Parts: sequence; structure tokens; C-alpha cells
Amino acid sequence: MDSYLYNIVERETVCGMLESFHHCIQLPVQLIDYHGEILESYGEACGYCKIIKKHIKSEADTCEQVHINASRRAIELGETYIFSCHSNLNHMVFPLVNQNTLFGSVVVGPFLMDAPDSTLVLGLDKRFNMSTTSLLDLYEELDSVSVIESNMVTHISRLLYYLFANLISEGKRTLSDNRNKLVQQSRINESIQNFKNIPAQETAVYPIELERELITKVKLGNKEESRAILNDLLGYVFFSEGNSLEYIKARTVELCSLLSRAAIEGGATSDSIFRINNQFLMNQASIHNIDELCYRLQETVETFTECVFNYIPSKNNDIIKKAIQFISQNFSDNITLGDVADHVHLNPAYFSTIFKQSTGSSFKEYLNMVRIEESKRLLANTDYSVIDISVAAGFEDQSYFSKVFKKYTGLTPKQYR
Repeated sequence: MDSYLYNIVERETVCGMLESFHHCIQLPVQLIDYHGEILESYGEACGYCKIIKKHIKSEADTCEQVHINASRRAIELGETYIFSCHSNLNHMVFPLVNQNTLFGSVVVGPFLMDAPDSTLVLGLDKRFNMSTTSLLDLYEELDSVSVIESNMVTHISRLLYYLFANLISEGKRTLSDNRNKLVQQSRINESIQNFKNIPAQETAVYPIELERELITKVKLGNKEESRAILNDLLGYVFFSEGNSLEYIKARTVELCSLLSRAAIEGGATSDSIFRINNQFLMNQASIHNIDELCYRLQETVETFTECVFNYIPSKNNDIIKKAIQFISQNFSDNITLGDVADHVHLNPAYFSTIFKQSTGSSFKEYLNMVRIEESKRLLANTDYSVIDISVAAGFEDQSYFSKVFKKYTGLTPKQYR
């Protein structure tokens, strides 16, 4: 039977994979097209299923429709989907996707995960209008269905994914994205619920400390914690403003700009970060749902964190990374070149030399840059006085703060605000 699927993958390759997979797991394996029609089949047909098929009257109850519905659910989950069919037998399905379109699926089963008993056929006589004789025949056929332990089912489902996910490379990316989006939305929903449990007066103000913590994690190149805090922030945005796509877009642009500066401050090269930032902004026009928007922002933030320190020569990578982390955590204090040199266990003069070679800035220039970026954030997002901001950013002298601020931005603190 010809299928458009074979324009994407070679039939000989697929058949070889299906046959080997069947012999390894000793379960029936089928390749179906996007209508649910069988293209290839390995393993004997199940007598139980043959009886059921004779009694199916509704289009919604056909095996083809059940398998296609399960395939669509697998796409949503981004992984192999284990399900119980309309006749109470277990199957697993892996979708074959290209350009976000289902072209077919690999279906494994039927099988059971426990020894069969009469409860499996209860109610099927009414659903499929079966006689008592047919129901008894169905029960007898249960012995022909393979019983697989649940832990083995898990291993088979993983093997199914690993074997066929690379068959269509674009499809693997689609499924991976869908799985990650599902995880992200679950975490955002948890964050929303947490904000709902906080008194209203405490949630009326934007969580600036949460944002500041995110900035710190990006500077430190901590991808896992950056992702978690980002989703907490997105949870607050949804909680406070609802599901307005345009508003969420505006907030993500602000956040992306803020974090791009944090990545540069953390050690990433400005040209790479600006390119990533611009790509995110360009992609906004083609994003039409909130899940996609949140996921693309998460990808961008993760890329920012990965870029931190990548430019540092490998010889001094660990030393400079440790020094930058120390500066990022202590810039608001009166730290000196000697303090940082002591932290990395180097002579101050030698540390000063390799720091300039690795970052392109002297220690003093870099420290001022970090402090100015922090002051810019505070000027833009708080009502603190200029004096308070200069102290919070690590400047003890307001006039010196204003002088350095104008040097880096071309504006005075008041003009910038």
C-alpha cells in the first residue's frame, strides 16, 4: 500500500526497524498512516481483537480512529503514549511527524499489564451489542494476549521513542518542544496557584526581588535555576494580568532586554547576545499563542545563560568564571581588586593581567559596568531616590556615581529615569 509517508522515509528502512523491534519485544507492531490504516504489520493478529472488530458499528469505535486519537495525544505529550483502547486492552503509540503534521504512527500491542480476569470484559456486551456467547468467546481469547510487567512496558516505550524519534529529524524537535512546553505550562500553573494563596496586598506589587534573582542566575550561567525563576515570574504576569497575548509580549520584550544585559554583564560577548535578542524580537510577529511565546522566551533565556563565559580562553576559564561570580554577588559592597584576587588565590598584579586579557576590561572598568547595569535596572523599575540607588549599586559617592553613569550611558541618572 502506497503512502505519502514513504516520500519522507524509506520503506525498506522502516520495515527493517519494525521487524527487528517486533522480534526484540515479542509484541505485535504496526505502522499506520494518518487515517489509521495499516501500512505494515508484524506479529499475529489477536483473536480478542478479531471478535471485537466484528461487533463495531460506530466510526468513533474503530481501531483506526482510536489509534489516530491516541497519536494526536502523543504529539501533545511529545513522547510515546501508553493507552487503554476501547476494548480495555493496552497499547502504545509513537507518532511520525514532519512540519508539525502527522503522517503516520507506530502502534505496539495489544498487551496486558496484569493477569486477565472477567472484569476486563464487563460492559463490553452493552457497548458493542454482543451476545453472551460472544462475550464468553472474548473472555477465552484473553489468554492469547501477552502480559507485560509495568516496568518492562516503560522500557519498551522508551525504546520505541529512541528507535523512531530520529526517523524524521524535524519530528523529534516538534515532539521535544511539545513535551517541554507541557512541563513549562505545568510549572507556570503551579506558580499561579502559589500567588493565589498569597494575600492580595502582597501580590499587588511586581516581585522585583524575583526579577533580581533571575538576573543574578543568568549572570552566573545557571540554566536550571534561571528556568525555574523565569516560570515563577511568568506565573505572576498571568496571575496579575490574565491571558492577554499582547501584554505578555510586551513584558517578555522588557524581560528579554533586561536579561540580555545581564548575560553581557556575566561575561557573554555583546554581539552574540544582541543577535539572540534580535532573533527573539523578530520571531514575536509569528507567535500567536501564549504557550509558544513562553517557551521561546525560556529558550532565549537558556541560550543567554549558555553564552555566559563561553568567550573566556580555556586556560583561565575557571579562574575568571569564579572571579566574575564573586563580583556579581558582591558588587554592592566595597570590594577591591585585592578581595577578588584573594578569592581566586592569585597575586593581585597577575590576576589583574589575566582578567584584562580575558574580559577586555580592567577590574575597575568591569566592576563599574556591573554597578551601572544594576543602577539602570533600579532607576527603571523602582521609585528609589538617586542617592539610595547609588548606594545599592555599590557607589559610596553620589557625584562619582553620576559621573560614571554618564560615562557609560551618555545620560545623568535623572535623565535616564
